[in-house]
Amino acid sequence: MTSDPDTEEQSQADELFLRAAIAEALSAQAAGEVPVGAVLVRDRQILATGANRVIRDSDPSAHAEIVALRAAGRALGNYRLLDCTLYVTLEPCAMCASAILHARLRRLVYAAPDPKAGACGSVLEVLNHPRLNHRVEVTKGLLAEECGTLLTSFFRSRRASSFS
Repeated sequence: MTSDPDTEEQSQADELFLRAAIAEALSAQAAGEVPVGAVLVRDRQILATGANRVIRDSDPSAHAEIVALRAAGRALGNYRLLDCTLYVTLEPCAMCASAILHARLRRLVYAAPDPKAGACGSVLEVLNHPRLNHRVEVTKGLLAEECGTLLTSFFRSRRASSFS
C-alpha cells in the first residue's frame, strides 16, 4: 500500500510550521510568559507569528493566537484571513477560537489539548458549532507530547520557585 504524496507533503509541512510555533513558545517562555506559540501560514509561507505576551503587554487578550492574527491582518490589510492555516502549540481557548472563526481561517493545527480551557473539543466546542456559518478544518495532536511537556515543565518550575 502506498501513501498519498499530497497527504505526506501536508504532514511534513504541518510539522515544519508547528516547530516554528514551538520556537515562538520558547521565546515566550524566555520572556517569563506561558510558553505558547503560534504561526499563521498562507500558501506555505509564514505570514505572521505570535508568542504569548499577556504579561509583557499587560493585556489579557495577548494570547499567541491573537498576536499572530493581528499581525497577519496588518500584513494583508484585511481582517479576513481566507485560505490561511494557524499552527499553535496549545489548543485555543474560547476567545482565540472565536477570533479564528471571525478571521475565517481555513484550517487550525494544534499540538497539545487544553483540558482546563480548550475550546476546540476538550472543554468547549466553539469551532464548527452547527449553528455557525463558518467551518474550520481542525488537525490536533501533532507534536502533542513535546508541547505538553513544555507546558508541564514550565508550570512545574513556576510552582517550585513559588515554594522556594
